[in-house]
Amino acid sequence: MPKFFTTMDKIKRAYDWTDRIVLFVCKILLIADISITSYAVAGRMLNQYLPFLKDPAWSEEVVLTCMSYIAVLSAALAIRKGSHIRMTAFDRYLPKLAIKILDILSDVAVFSLGMIMAYVGWRYATTLGGRGFYVSMPWLSRFWMYFPVPLAGVAMIIFELESLYNHIKSFYVKEEEKA
Repeated sequence: MPKFFTTMDKIKRAYDWTDRIVLFVCKILLIADISITSYAVAGRMLNQYLPFLKDPAWSEEVVLTCMSYIAVLSAALAIRKGSHIRMTAFDRYLPKLAIKILDILSDVAVFSLGMIMAYVGWRYATTLGGRGFYVSMPWLSRFWMYFPVPLAGVAMIIFELESLYNHIKSFYVKEEEKA
């Protein structure tokens, strides 16, 4: 079985690249979010002194859309890092085998949530989102407002596959062999 894990460990680069891409997208969206918000606030506060500086009508909708992308994509990143809130108070009282099994059960539940988010989110984005438009930008479909849900679902699926693999691998590969 360890030869299987040695072969499968080569896929880790794909997970690393997915992590980097999602993190990069989150950083770009955060920069855009802060820039647009700063410009909008400056436009509201300084409009009487600098008449050319106006708050764009679309700023609030774009900022909220960027925030929704950042929120769900960063939650997917937290899966990869294992930094979601988790109840660990009783872990020291449970056998290590029980903790591993509970981790796998948790991974399966989150994987299922990712599948639901990808499937249902895509349906919402293409149907409900495809019918609506932003109020301040009637040329832009609301698809982009609903799209973060299936996108995060796919990222969650990818990162949960890695987590499940690592938890299953821990049954076959001893702690000393990992190093």
